[in-house]
Amino acid sequence: MNFPLYIAKRYLRSKSSQNAVNIINFITFLVIVIGSTSLFIVLSGFAGLKTFSLSYTTIFDPDLKASPSTGKVFSITPEQENKLSHIQGIVSFSKELEEQVSLTHKGKNHFAYIKGVDRDYTKTTEMDSALIYGNWSLEDQQGVAGIGITHKLGLSVNNRSPLIIIAPKPGKGSISQSRPYNELPLVISDVYSVEETLDKKYVFTNLPLVQALLEKDSTQVSGINFKLNPDVDAERIRDNINEVFSDTIVLKTREEQNSTLYRMLNTENLATYLIFTLVLIIALFNVVGAIIMMILDKQQNSKTLYSLGSTIKELRRIYFVQGILVTTAGGIIGVAVASLLIWSQLAFGWLKITPSLAYPVEYQLINVGIVLATIIILGIIASKIASSRITKKLISV
Repeated sequence: MNFPLYIAKRYLRSKSSQNAVNIINFITFLVIVIGSTSLFIVLSGFAGLKTFSLSYTTIFDPDLKASPSTGKVFSITPEQENKLSHIQGIVSFSKELEEQVSLTHKGKNHFAYIKGVDRDYTKTTEMDSALIYGNWSLEDQQGVAGIGITHKLGLSVNNRSPLIIIAPKPGKGSISQSRPYNELPLVISDVYSVEETLDKKYVFTNLPLVQALLEKDSTQVSGINFKLNPDVDAERIRDNINEVFSDTIVLKTREEQNSTLYRMLNTENLATYLIFTLVLIIALFNVVGAIIMMILDKQQNSKTLYSLGSTIKELRRIYFVQGILVTTAGGIIGVAVASLLIWSQLAFGWLKITPSLAYPVEYQLINVGIVLATIIILGIIASKIASSRITKKLISV
């Protein structure tokens, strides 16, 4: 067996004759356990919050979206639709046309977006899963509105008093003309609830109705949504789609469509990790102190080992290995304790944000690796600093 490892394990199991040293060692080990537990819980909590915050993007945003490279709209011909349908890896695609409009109902007004979608929209997104009442129905001048819009305008499902959509007429005509805008009455057939901002932003209806409202022809759209097979190469599909449209579109993944949100969440996660790592660095100064106390307590043993032929390097390695064993054991126990707490939250939801919503957490193996790697690396540094106190002068005193 490796000599420094054997002695380090003996020192780890044995108690010191000095009670103060035993207390310091116990407190040091407890600090490591608490630090690693806290770091893992925080990382799991942020992972859960990130998933929760991004959950609406999986409902509302497609896997891949095509937008015009210039202007607000672009054209898609039947020939191009046929080519898209033959691209391997595209499960489905849907066309849409959206524009900011004014909504009016019983004297109340609200600015939002009208989004015209085709029949395949619910195949490319999971928007129908966010409905509160009934089914997704956009036929016969029906529409689906966000719950924030319905509350603001006093709308109800299948109300005889329709919602009036007002959109300015395109072109450069005189504003003094008798009616410089187009109107579209809609009966709300259902209400969706996704996220507060989105709930106040959109009214969905049939694509041809919006094209008529905005005076666009049947080939003009503002976007195409794609649902992809998860096993395919997304970059290859990008290239195939770009070949169909040349340079008239810009393709974005779900993450690219919400780049600001993803960047904000990743920055918050990194900042929290760095803050807790700083706390761990401060806490692991206890390891340095504990090892130095152990060196002083075992000074006579070190003299004996040196007299028996051990080198200064081997003596340093004993305490270096001891420090690594302490921090690694503390990190493993801390992760185990944190894992039990995380699993209990997932199973029972004992910590609540609201009476009906448990605080979101997510158990990820990558976080286990991050915590253990952090603890071990900091432990190696602390052990190296402390073990360097072993010198010829110290053992010759």
